[in-house]
Amino acid sequence: MAHLESLESAAVAFSGGVDSAFLLEAARRALGEKTVAVTARSAAFPGRELAEAIEFAREREIRHIIFDFPETEVEGFAANPPDRCYHCKREILRQMREIAAKEGMAHVIEGSNADDEGDYRPGAKAIRELGIGSPLQEVNLTKREIRELSRAWGLPTWSKQSGACLASRFVYGEPITREKLHMAEKAEDWLRDRGFGKLRVRVHGNLARIEVDREDFARAAEPGFREALALAFRKLGFAYVTLDVEGYRMGSMNEVLKSWT
Repeated sequence: MAHLESLESAAVAFSGGVDSAFLLEAARRALGEKTVAVTARSAAFPGRELAEAIEFAREREIRHIIFDFPETEVEGFAANPPDRCYHCKREILRQMREIAAKEGMAHVIEGSNADDEGDYRPGAKAIRELGIGSPLQEVNLTKREIRELSRAWGLPTWSKQSGACLASRFVYGEPITREKLHMAEKAEDWLRDRGFGKLRVRVHGNLARIEVDREDFARAAEPGFREALALAFRKLGFAYVTLDVEGYRMGSMNEVLKSWT
């Protein structure tokens, strides 16, 4: 908390996920009204996540600035290269820094944690280049510790599934459009509406590769459910629907990165 108090004022890059929600609450406790949440509204940010972020800030009476961000117009995003996240993150944070300056906030901070340092995250380069603070990483807090602290504080996000931008659902090299992003979002919403928790719908052209927890395999493969799933996904625009036998795992699209080097 002392680390945050030393900032005097801060704009928090806020997605409503486990890390950014904890950071926002910590900043509120440390800085009070000298804290503002800033969220980018875009096609790559699921509507459910935006609604939850809005509610989180509203319940805590934290000033919340939402700005529209057309990510598909960012150079280096739509072509979907392996460093796509760098180009997108840099532009989002650049705009957040401008907003922070207009609001009189001395710093922009974001929610990377200690565990993120070992993952492939090209967006981290943009964070460093723009001088954005990462307080949770700076005090070496892990995801597990953040969840534990969030639970102790009574935050509803303590048990929330780790999220990721919808662009992470696409195989590298496949062009990304707003329409495709909405397609992936609606596919995941369909599964969540039917009780699936940890999941991803990965998009490979007109093929949907579904990742769910292994304990959900049997339910996903039930004949009646399987038929309804295939029909629903075809209506969304997928020609083929598959269930990944390895199950849900974060960053599965990064498994093919060696082919790009």
